[in-house]
Amino acid sequence: MTADNWVVRLFQVIRFLWVVLCIVATYLAVRFLTPLLFPFLIALIIALVINRPVTWLTEKGRIPRWLSVLVILLFLLALIGGLATLVIAAVVVETGELLQRLPGLINELTGYVQQLISQEVLTNLYDRFAFFYAQLDESYRQTLDENISAALHTISNAGKEMALDLLNFVKNRLLALPDTATMLVISVLAAFFISKDFYLWQTRFRRLLPSGVNSRIDQVVKTLRGALVGFIKAQLSLISITAAIVIVGLLILRVEYAVTIGLLTGLVDLLPYLGTGTVFVPWIVYAFFKGEYSLVIGLSILYGIVVVVRQVIEPKVVADNVGLDPLLTLIALFVGLHLFGFWGLIIGPVSLVVINALVRANVLADLWAYIKGKPS
Repeated sequence: MTADNWVVRLFQVIRFLWVVLCIVATYLAVRFLTPLLFPFLIALIIALVINRPVTWLTEKGRIPRWLSVLVILLFLLALIGGLATLVIAAVVVETGELLQRLPGLINELTGYVQQLISQEVLTNLYDRFAFFYAQLDESYRQTLDENISAALHTISNAGKEMALDLLNFVKNRLLALPDTATMLVISVLAAFFISKDFYLWQTRFRRLLPSGVNSRIDQVVKTLRGALVGFIKAQLSLISITAAIVIVGLLILRVEYAVTIGLLTGLVDLLPYLGTGTVFVPWIVYAFFKGEYSLVIGLSILYGIVVVVRQVIEPKVVADNVGLDPLLTLIALFVGLHLFGFWGLIIGPVSLVVINALVRANVLADLWAYIKGKPS
C-alpha cells in the first residue's frame, strides 16, 4: 500500500472516530439534559400537536395568534380534564359497588371452596397423602417438613414484599403529585410561549444549521410524524380486533353484558404485561370455584384465541401502518423484549422507525460519504 493510500485510510479512520465521538456525545448530552428539560420537551410536543389548529384558527378567525393558542390550550385542557373526571368518577362508582358486593362475593367463594374441599375425591386424596406420609422414614419426613416450611416461608416473604412494594408505589406517587402538578403548569406555560412564536423559533433554529441539514431534518420529521400516526392507528386497530373477538366469543357463550365487557377488554389490552389477562384470569378462576366448568372452558378457549391472534397479527398491523417490513418489525419486537422487557415492545419498533427515517432521509448515506471522503 502506497503512502498516499495510508494517508487516505488514516484520514477515513479519524473521520469515523469523529462521527462515533459525536454520536456518543449527543447520546450523553440527551441523557443528561432530558431530566432537566423534560417539562419543556413536553411543551414542545404540545406546541407541535396544536400548531395546525392554532394556525387554522388564526387564519380563519382573523384573530391574534396568542388568542388562538389560548383558546386551543383551554379546549385541550378542558377535554383532558373532562375525560379524566369521567374516568375517575366511573372508577370511584365501580369501586364503591365492588366494595359493597365484595363481602358477599368472598362468602360465596369461600362456600364453594369449602364445598370443593369436602368433596369425596379431595377427602380421599388427603387420606392417601396422610397414609403415605405416615409410611415415610423419619429423616424423609423431617426433610419434607423442612421443605414445606421453607416454601411457606418463601411464599410469605414474597407476599410481604409485594405488599410493601405496592404501598411504596402508592406513597411515591402521592409524594410526586406536587412535582407533577408543577411540571404540568410549567409545560402548559412553555407550550403557550412556544406556540405563540412558533414560526419565529422555527426560523431562529433553521438559521443555526446549514440548509442541507435543515432539509434532512424536515425529511426525518416527516417520516417520524407519519410513523407516529401509523402507530396510533395500529394500536386502535389491535384494540378493535381484540374487542370484536371478545364480544363475538361472549355472545356465543351467552354471557350478559357481552358488548360492554368486550369494549372494556379491548381497552385493558393496552395494559403493560397484563393485557386481557386482567379480565380473563380472575374471571376463569372465579367461574372454576363456582363450579361453572363449561364457562371456564369457553373463557379459556376465548382467552387463548385472543392471545394467539394478537401475537400473530401485531407485527403485520404495526408494520403496515408504520411503513416497515413485517419481518424487521418482528425482529425489533423480539430483540426489544429480550433487552428491555416490556418497554422493549415500544423501544424496539421506535428504534427501527428512527433508523428507517434516517435511511430515507439519506442521513446514514451522507455520514458514510463523509467518512469515505478523501483529504483535499
